[in-house]
Amino acid sequence: MKELKNNNSKHKKNVKKEKTITNEKSRREKRIEKIDEDIELVIDMTNRNNQIKKQQKNDRNMKIKLKKEKKKKRLKLIIKCTSIIILMIIISIIAFTSPIFNIKNIEVIGNNQVPQDTIISLSKISTGENIFKFSKTDVQKSIKENPYVENIEVSRKFPNKVQIKIQEREKRFSMAFLNRYAYIDTQGYILEISENSLDLPIIQGLSTNEENIIAGNRLENEDLQKLENIIQIQEVCISNNLEDKVKTIDISEKNEYSIYLEEEKKIVHLGDATNLTNKMLYVLSILEDTKGKEGEIFVNGDLNNKFLPYFREKV
Repeated sequence: MKELKNNNSKHKKNVKKEKTITNEKSRREKRIEKIDEDIELVIDMTNRNNQIKKQQKNDRNMKIKLKKEKKKKRLKLIIKCTSIIILMIIISIIAFTSPIFNIKNIEVIGNNQVPQDTIISLSKISTGENIFKFSKTDVQKSIKENPYVENIEVSRKFPNKVQIKIQEREKRFSMAFLNRYAYIDTQGYILEISENSLDLPIIQGLSTNEENIIAGNRLENEDLQKLENIIQIQEVCISNNLEDKVKTIDISEKNEYSIYLEEEKKIVHLGDATNLTNKMLYVLSILEDTKGKEGEIFVNGDLNNKFLPYFREKV
């Protein structure tokens, strides 16, 4: 019995010892696992730090590379610009000094009223001078001093020719003053003062001051407004083949315009500048019916309000 108790006690001690050993082993394994985890964490952090350092190194290398490339591009651009400037300087020197570019011919086209010599003289361009030495703007401004010149185009025809293309104003009317005549275009520019009367309609009743009637000047605003009506009257006369018969256009009284047909010896009272086409049809009919008779034709009423045009023979 005593021996049995001793065996039980011994067994219990062994079991307890085994448990202790097992627990100790478990604790060691846990410590080892914890150490492994810590080692893994350290390794991960180390790898991450190494990657960051590597990325930073790559970024620094990329920045250095980009900086070098940018510097290289800037250097290439500087070299290119410098080369272009040097080339332009060389070309300019050749252009301004080579006799190849000395002007041999000045061609003027489109001029009818202004002589070629006058245009060339106004341009201040001379044969023998370098084709690059004149300013187109200055040439245009200088030639436009002539009242007949409306538009001008200056072209260099390389290597040694200059072309001056002129668009001239056209004399359409004349104005009598101080025993002389001023020729006027449709824009109201005074083109020329002459003692001779051309075969142009003479405008009577203009209000522009005589001291302002100078070649190159323009009619005053009041006359410019009336000029629009004068042009309408002339256009209607042209469309009805009467332009050669109109001697004068009188605008002395506002809205009471009249024209004098010298060949027919008749004054036509037009009234204002409205309904001119219908008025002129009546004028043509009356002219046909009153051939050889001197007098006045009245179409200055309202044709849409029962006004009947009529002829009054001169007594």
